[in-house]
Amino acid sequence: MEIKLPLTILEIMEFLPHRYPMLLVDRVTEFSDAERIVGYKNVTANEAFFVGHFPGRPMMPGVLMLEALAQLGVLFFKLSTNGADREKLIVFAGIDEVKFRREVIPGDVLTLKMELIKRRSGIWRMSALGEVDGEKAVEGVLTAAESGPIRKQA
Repeated sequence: MEIKLPLTILEIMEFLPHRYPMLLVDRVTEFSDAERIVGYKNVTANEAFFVGHFPGRPMMPGVLMLEALAQLGVLFFKLSTNGADREKLIVFAGIDEVKFRREVIPGDVLTLKMELIKRRSGIWRMSALGEVDGEKAVEGVLTAAESGPIRKQA
């Protein structure tokens, strides 16, 4: 399949089952088949989680930074040759060596980067990095696995 970049939010929604407020990848700007993918999350002041995290000092929860990276990893898995079928649900299978390096706040653009470390029969292990203005915000190793068909809501 030929990938025409950038992928917009509407094109991303063709591959991910996530929807607002859980869709956390706004754009994909780089893709190298089974090697690397780069995308973005525009962090806006009206994100639902900022109401309670934290009043007076809003910051993106670390678990949501990881979720954004995981969603980019799913796109990577589905867009790559010999990756996952579009109709398959891809889930977290592991999160290792995670470090949070800086806060991500409203107005930031979180650059998401994934590189393949290893793949084996429906399981991908990827190096994950989230940056703001070239400064590391989160890094780690994520593992994703095929889980079965996506169930559509009626």
